[in-house]
Amino acid sequence: MKKLLISPSNMALGEQESQIYQNILKQSTEISLNLMAVKVENHPEDFLGWCYELLDVAKNRINFDLLDDHQLPTVKKLQDMLISAISFLQVKTLRIAPWPVVSEFIAQRSDVLVLDEQLKLLDYIATLRNSKLQDMIVEDRLAFAGKHTAKHDTSVYQFDVEWFASTKSAKGFHQQFADLPSAFDDALAHIPLEGPVTLEHYQGFTIAFLSAFNGSEEKPTLAPATRLLAMRRPDVFTPISNNRLDALCQALGITRLNNRDFERYWQDIVQTIAKMSWFAMASGSNELEAKLAGIKALLPVLFYYADEDMATSSNYYKLLHKPKRTSSGSGTKSVRRSKESAETLVDRALNDESMPEHIRAKRDSIIAEVEKGRSVDETIQLMRTIFG
Repeated sequence: MKKLLISPSNMALGEQESQIYQNILKQSTEISLNLMAVKVENHPEDFLGWCYELLDVAKNRINFDLLDDHQLPTVKKLQDMLISAISFLQVKTLRIAPWPVVSEFIAQRSDVLVLDEQLKLLDYIATLRNSKLQDMIVEDRLAFAGKHTAKHDTSVYQFDVEWFASTKSAKGFHQQFADLPSAFDDALAHIPLEGPVTLEHYQGFTIAFLSAFNGSEEKPTLAPATRLLAMRRPDVFTPISNNRLDALCQALGITRLNNRDFERYWQDIVQTIAKMSWFAMASGSNELEAKLAGIKALLPVLFYYADEDMATSSNYYKLLHKPKRTSSGSGTKSVRRSKESAETLVDRALNDESMPEHIRAKRDSIIAEVEKGRSVDETIQLMRTIFG
């Protein structure tokens, strides 16, 4: 272990990497004896590999039974520092990587990234893009904005809507978003659905977005705005999230943005990424590459740290595997839907060409059950069982 801990001192580290290394060493001091007890056979020769190896030690191989309670936060912070370092190092490669390297990196990690599910979200968002937010059902509006709820029926929303920057914690934004969706429509209308997006377009969006909070005690912040922009034009705008902002800014070589840096977001994030060689080269030699090229501004998000737990952390996965309701009344409580949402979700399912006419004839009954909180698939299956 000692050899592993000191090995980066023999690597050709840049200034940022050296500082990260020193911070990690400092964080490791309090649990150094616990770390030394771990046998290490893999000694990576690069700093990224070193971070992965030490993270594996801190997550899976250190003996947690021998740690005192006051040391647990130290281990957690060490894990977080290593995860941030990995994200920084991987995103930093985008500054010099050509398009084939970028697309291959994502393809090789598709399982860990739960890429199929993430792309399903974007395919679904594409069907909403021509609609106004104020005309959408609540579930679709929240899918666009990045907040997953129990009302997102797993038979319809077969993905976590919070991929590509969750906005669940942006309570002020969601209050305004729920009350005044038309104001956010006005903001998004400044961003063309195709063709070049200019500074003037972005400035028009920003002014309208900020105006949506006029007369409110809620304060507009940058992160949820970038989520809306990214879903509007995933080939132009990269969404940001507070927990990964340090890694992104470090990787791009810029000063950290604050939550009101709307002007710097365009210059330091959007324009910096747009000038990278892979961004200009993005094209599709196969189906996956074509999809990635169409959402190229989102690709830095796929370079953040990810592990095998990513799939089970998905809100879609959690809803899919939640405890079933029981007749005794215990178990998970159903969440009622609005009639409008229930009608929309049911009609989408009934429009399937394979749906029998006698099931379609039960539309009103199905809607009534879905409105109570039962899933669309569960209700239709029940109807099939009863009526054949």
